[in-house]
Amino acid sequence: MSDGEANGPIEPTLDSVPSMQQRFLGRTGLKVSRLGLGTLTWGRDTDEHEARDQLVAFAEAGGTLIDTAAGYGDGASEELIGSLIGDVVAREDVVIATKAGISRARGARETNTSRGFLISTLDASLKRLGVDHVDLWQVHTWVDDVPLEETLTALDYAVTTGRASYVGVSNYTGWQSAQAATWQRAVPGRAALASNQVEYSLLNRAVETEVLPAAEAMGMGVLPWSPLGRGVLTGKYRTGTPADSRAASPHFSNFVGAYLTERNARVVEAVARAADGLSWSPLEVALTWVRDRPGVTAPIVGARTAAQLRGSLTVEECELPEEIIEALDDVSSDES
Repeated sequence: MSDGEANGPIEPTLDSVPSMQQRFLGRTGLKVSRLGLGTLTWGRDTDEHEARDQLVAFAEAGGTLIDTAAGYGDGASEELIGSLIGDVVAREDVVIATKAGISRARGARETNTSRGFLISTLDASLKRLGVDHVDLWQVHTWVDDVPLEETLTALDYAVTTGRASYVGVSNYTGWQSAQAATWQRAVPGRAALASNQVEYSLLNRAVETEVLPAAEAMGMGVLPWSPLGRGVLTGKYRTGTPADSRAASPHFSNFVGAYLTERNARVVEAVARAADGLSWSPLEVALTWVRDRPGVTAPIVGARTAAQLRGSLTVEECELPEEIIEALDDVSSDES
């Protein structure tokens, strides 16, 4: 999941952004750019023109990983991506990652990871995207009421039928991802799990306790969503809530508001001080920190506008000094 949180004041020319490095996704042969383009708001808050500009900027900077989900805008995000593939970028030049398992029915959020629901959702995703397969297909969430082995058979079916090249999970805890990955390894011919997409930032480091060690042990790449702490780490809430921010939106006010705490304010101030010392933006500091954490393959960054996205693409040039990393680790630890 991405959260449309980029808020960079810097708007470099594309010529100033070096081509993005590529990383293998876990212990697989799939290579992705070390920054992913999040499309949570595409087709809803982000219209076709802004989406086109974002995709152009991302592709020209060397980005390849496009993250979406069937549940984003009830399929609107996938439809918009599908309208741009082949027009803005060639299909072979991007890595399309989508998810299934969360939907909105009768106006309420529903989760369903049954085999039948997942497969029918994947077929609908392929139709909206206008492709015959996706590069990475992920189970969007864990559901207690559905047997894990049933959920996993849907992933195997997707790979064996050519609908997906690789499969993974999203929002799985450490034990859930380890159990799923172990099951897939234990049965010959089953599709190995390539990744786990989870929330991870300087404001939320909970995954370091179990999720990251499990991913390392099982050979799974980690795709952090909300790497900018739901936008809070950009510093835009230091003096209040901007009228055009996500915290002011009825859709996301509670989502962002949960991170506007005194403890998090101290972390944001530390990020801002580091940015001042390096002549970077706070966004660059926070995003570089999570991008280069052990086990991380590619943070997923969403933006409302192409100008904001370009503020994130400058991190390709950034590498944090060790003393800054240690200071940020210290101020953002649970004991701080």
